[in-house]
This record gives sequence, structure tokens and C-alpha cells, in this order.
Amino acid sequence: MYIERIPNRNSLPAVLLRESYREDGKVRKRTLANVSKLPSETVDDLKILLKGGKAVEDLEEIFKIIRTRPHGHVAATLSSLIKLRLHTLIDT
Repeated sequence: MYIERIPNRNSLPAVLLRESYREDGKVRKRTLANVSKLPSETVDDLKILLKGGKAVEDLEEIFKIIRTRPHGHVAATLSSLIKLRLHTLIDT
């Protein structure tokens, strides 16, 4: 996928999210979305992401994990350990 700007004669260029593929040995293009109404900064960021770039360089600067909670089988195992008081044996 890639972003392509299609010039228009008397109006702003159309900004399209496109996909290229091969069919019968020929390269074809398919338009997936018209992103002309998005701000140009958003379109530029989308281009970077489509080329394999990162949206955020360092997540730890933006998010701070205060606490995580166990889910699914981890939560079930942990609650069983606490009910059986096996965590006291593991701690020592």
C-alpha cells in the first residue's frame, strides 16, 4: 500500500491510499480509500507508517505503566495459588 497524489486541473490534488498488484503479468492499481480530506500532517504520518516507520519513537516517554493486572489463565493460576496459600511456600 502507498499514498498517491493525483493532480486535478482546477482543484486540489486527490490523495489516495492505493494498492498495487499483478494480474496476467501486468501491474494494476486499486484505490482503497480517498484520504484527501485528512490533514496533510496525518497523510505524511500515514506515508511514514506504510513505509515501515514508527508512529512513536519511544513509548516509555509517552506512557507510564503504573500497574498491570493478570488476565485469563494467569489470573486463574494466581488466584488458585493464593487460595491454597502456595505463594507462602514459593516466597521462602
